[in-house]
Amino acid sequence: MFDQVLYLQVTLNQTDTGQIERFELRGGRLQTSVQTLRTIGFRMEGRAPEEVVSLDALPGVAVRYQFDVQRLSFDAPLSALKLDTAVLKPQQETAPQASSSPGVLLNYDLYANRDADQTNLTATTELRVFGIGDGVLSNTSVMRLYEGRDTDGWRAEPVRLDTNWRLDLPEKALTLQLGDFYSDALDWTRSVRMAGIQIGRNYGLQPYRVTTPLPAFLGEAAVPSQVELYVDGLRQYSGQVAAGPFQLSTLPGINGTGNAQVVVTDAFGQVRTLNFSFYGTQQLLAKGLSEGGLGFGVLREDYGLRSFSYGSTLVGTGTYRYGVSDGFTIEGHAEGGGNVSNAGAGGLWLLGGAGLLSASYAHGRQGRDEGGQTALEYTWNNRTFNLALGTQRTHGRYRDIGSLQGSIPVSASDHVIFGVAVPSFGSFSASYVRLTNDGEPSTRYGGLFWSQTFGRDWSANLSVNQNLDDAADRSIYLSASVALDGLRRASVSAQRNGDSNTQVIEASKAIPGDGGPNGLGWRVQARTGDGGSGGLAELGWQNDVGRYALGAANQGGDTYGYASTSGSLVWMGGGLLAARSIDNGFGVVSTGRPNTPVRLENRLVGQTNDDGLLLVTPLQPWQRNRVSIDTLDLPADQRVDAVERQVTPRAGAGLKIPFSITQVRAATVVLRDASGKPLAVGSTVTLVGTDGPSTVVGYDGETYLDTLQLKNRLQVTTPSGRCVVAFDYPAQVAPAQIPRIGPLTCAPEISR
Repeated sequence: MFDQVLYLQVTLNQTDTGQIERFELRGGRLQTSVQTLRTIGFRMEGRAPEEVVSLDALPGVAVRYQFDVQRLSFDAPLSALKLDTAVLKPQQETAPQASSSPGVLLNYDLYANRDADQTNLTATTELRVFGIGDGVLSNTSVMRLYEGRDTDGWRAEPVRLDTNWRLDLPEKALTLQLGDFYSDALDWTRSVRMAGIQIGRNYGLQPYRVTTPLPAFLGEAAVPSQVELYVDGLRQYSGQVAAGPFQLSTLPGINGTGNAQVVVTDAFGQVRTLNFSFYGTQQLLAKGLSEGGLGFGVLREDYGLRSFSYGSTLVGTGTYRYGVSDGFTIEGHAEGGGNVSNAGAGGLWLLGGAGLLSASYAHGRQGRDEGGQTALEYTWNNRTFNLALGTQRTHGRYRDIGSLQGSIPVSASDHVIFGVAVPSFGSFSASYVRLTNDGEPSTRYGGLFWSQTFGRDWSANLSVNQNLDDAADRSIYLSASVALDGLRRASVSAQRNGDSNTQVIEASKAIPGDGGPNGLGWRVQARTGDGGSGGLAELGWQNDVGRYALGAANQGGDTYGYASTSGSLVWMGGGLLAARSIDNGFGVVSTGRPNTPVRLENRLVGQTNDDGLLLVTPLQPWQRNRVSIDTLDLPADQRVDAVERQVTPRAGAGLKIPFSITQVRAATVVLRDASGKPLAVGSTVTLVGTDGPSTVVGYDGETYLDTLQLKNRLQVTTPSGRCVVAFDYPAQVAPAQIPRIGPLTCAPEISR
């Protein structure tokens, strides 16, 4: 047998490596270099790269040479291999491109009440302008009108609340705000109202992105296998893995301790189960991820009382968080302005399955007053038991920019919360809270809470709160309720606050939620106690354009009536539309045709109005929303460019969703050859002078065309050659009818 040099396709443990490597056949034995074996995936520690190894000398390795396909297959134990770890995780969705259309939105909430002494009218409004560029301009305000015995006619108190322009940059996960805003804050800092400019990280602009650490489960497969992940018995992932070690990372959606099982089924049907425990939390950032924000401006003063009351001192704040590892996130904060400076740092540590620990220290001064603040928090949860211990204390005369408005940080704040959930007995929790303000005695409270659901209908809860420094300051609340049917419910409750007792019995039917159908609701209540007897009757309802309530109440001899309404008005897409209050994104469907049914995520949400428009809400911003129209009832002579669209609005804005429904000239044309016989089935028909697609001839020479003109010329390709036919579209066609034209003779095409 002569020696040969071979270049062979390599398969390792039934997996094609995609490699073609050099081997030598000497004396009937296959050989290769150590470097080649390392490239394939073998360990080969302590051996020179140029050393030649006979393949039949590899311990525990089966080698098969397939001469006909020039392939070399290795079957090796994992202990002999050094393979890269395959990372398995669900495929992350790509972020869709968001858009908005020019428009204006007005949300309104009107409330009126009248008693024996006074009449009050209150209007709260939010005005948004969007689609002019990528930003959204927003203004909120409240107007109060009142008239009573102590007033000389009606008085008005209008107050502007917040005005800002917001620009979202989803590709960079950044939000820029100009105007009024809340300063960014951490758990151990205070937020203040400001006006100026703020820019910060906003991962809400990338809803398909996972920002928290993902639990990782490690395993290995000797041959290609099917891998499945179960978290608390629910399957979270299923996929294929090649031979070698693997790491499975997925989001189980659990806060606290959890149990996971990884089931590996190899190509031979053998099943292995790997068990893991883990601890999930949403408070940490994934390794390498950061977030934070910067804000500069002046402090807002007299909020809700005066429209344009601002401080004169420029202040600034900044926060930063960074995931050092999947188990450790650092935090930092700094703020200053006027004669105040403040800075601090902290961190959050995941203690394996033992919970989460956070700690921070900050130092702040205002003029000659200065001091520090320490905070420590520990939480643990295994979904049966939960525990939270925390303390935050100041040392010296600690100050922050909130101190510029006379609000001094509390001296000490401590809390302990312990809870347990036992399905047979309900949920129990106990709490202790201690609060100390500068120069004042401490206030301490203890609390107990219990709740339980009995079957599907009955539920009860009990809460007790006790001032540990004043035995007389105690509140006890006990209630029980039963679901009657659907949205109807009845309840009874008793409450004691100090020396005052109140008993209430109530029956109600809830109005469907904001995203629910139109409906009617009501509530009746009777109460008695030390404050006197009384009651309440209320009627509520909602339709496509708003929510409404009307009621009357009596307590201790005082009677008053009230009414409210809320909704929105939208000018967009060439029309003024009304809807229920719109909190976020929305769309205006335009079909140009009335009474067209519209669906959101396959749920019927309404029909277009006489102008062919329908306001669709809510749409999830920065996410894909599936909007479709129902075309089953369209006349036969109507054509739709699409029946479904995936749309993505920007936050707080709307977009136009056009569906083009056009009337077409359609007909069934019957074609015959020169001898009067129907043209052959499958013959190709082209309407000359148009760019529409070709169609084919069916049985009995019939073909359907829906792009016809007043004058038409058809070119037909048959098995026996080409022919042409010309005809006029009928001048009179009944609405929604498809005329039948012919039989027409298709004359052979004459070559020129």
